[in-house]
Amino acid sequence: MFYRPEDGHGLPHNPFNAIITPRPIGWISTRSTRGIDNLAPYSFFNGVAYTPPQVMFASTGGKSDRARGKDTLGNIDQTGVFCVNVVEAEAINEMNASSQSLAASDDEFPHSKVTKAACNEIRCSRVALSPASLECKLSQLVPLEGEDNYLVIGRVVGVHIRDDCLVDGKFDITRFGMVSRLGYRDYTIIRDAFELKRPDD
Repeated sequence: MFYRPEDGHGLPHNPFNAIITPRPIGWISTRSTRGIDNLAPYSFFNGVAYTPPQVMFASTGGKSDRARGKDTLGNIDQTGVFCVNVVEAEAINEMNASSQSLAASDDEFPHSKVTKAACNEIRCSRVALSPASLECKLSQLVPLEGEDNYLVIGRVVGVHIRDDCLVDGKFDITRFGMVSRLGYRDYTIIRDAFELKRPDD
């Protein structure tokens, strides 16, 4: 089949997200200027550069108690910092609980039963038991086409890695089962990996 998005796809469910998979989940933690912590998962997330290390995530949709975007976007816009936490298999339920739409005055950490820890380089909390957390300073906040679509790019200024996730000097995502988003309401847990050398290696 072929379709133009502006004309619609004619299927029971939109196939777009299912085509771009798997997508690692950026479990983004932020803090408001009032000191209220926020935690929310974003599946439009990835790394974009090595030196300096930079990551991106996209925020789509808005909230009635925000002028634009969601609490995560509002906090980053005001404070200029955020933390990306990796989601492991054992934290699926907590991650999902943190996706619930709450008032900006509510802290998702206790609501989702997630233990928080302080970041080192930025004023923000992180997920204490996450296999890895990336402390970031805002580099760019880019409005995208469409209502309430924004791209957030951050420079990584601090990296936390849980010791049991390091195997022979490598961060091993199969050790803890990295959770990734597929299409629709589907997810996957990465348990297997293989090495493939490039022709120029």
